[in-house]
Amino acid sequence: MTDLLLDQVSTYGIIIILAATFLSCLAVPMPSSLIMLAGGAFIASGDLGASSVLLAAYGGAVIGDQTGYLIGRTGGGALVDRLSGEPRRQAMLTKAKSAIDRWGGASVFFSTWLFSPLGPYVNVIAGAAKLGWRRYTFWDMAGEAIWVTFYVGLGYLFSDRIAQVADIAANSIALVVAVLATAAIGIVLFRKIRHS
Repeated sequence: MTDLLLDQVSTYGIIIILAATFLSCLAVPMPSSLIMLAGGAFIASGDLGASSVLLAAYGGAVIGDQTGYLIGRTGGGALVDRLSGEPRRQAMLTKAKSAIDRWGGASVFFSTWLFSPLGPYVNVIAGAAKLGWRRYTFWDMAGEAIWVTFYVGLGYLFSDRIAQVADIAANSIALVVAVLATAAIGIVLFRKIRHS
């Protein structure tokens, strides 16, 4: 499916990029990061315009996030309970709720680019938890700007090595998450030891 989508980016570029980022923000499995990398490569080759690619990726992501927020806002706790039927989804929703409860808008910001698999669930939980729309939108738009700029920029800079860049980007994000998790665990352990 990924190869088919990448082949279509050169023909239907902007629509594919917008649709991929929109759907990925609603937890539909889409290789949106890879498609944005391809969009950046098509900018470098002159096949697509930079502003069109960036606006399509950014617009799709923000509209997808806003849709998830609206779904959570209108469906509320009943929707979250219904979505929790499958164990993997329930685990993601639990993590998302914990993040919103603990960090509020900052969790929206980090779930758009650093912890992106959690993003669609954070959007729904933020809506269900009645996180203020303006606050949500501010953090969402800031985070999506980083996500889109990062992947489109990498695709542009390394247009001749898209597959390698996709692997490096995935590993880099995993490394950052591991470092942050280790630091958080270290802080918690230090505090517990100090209180003992």
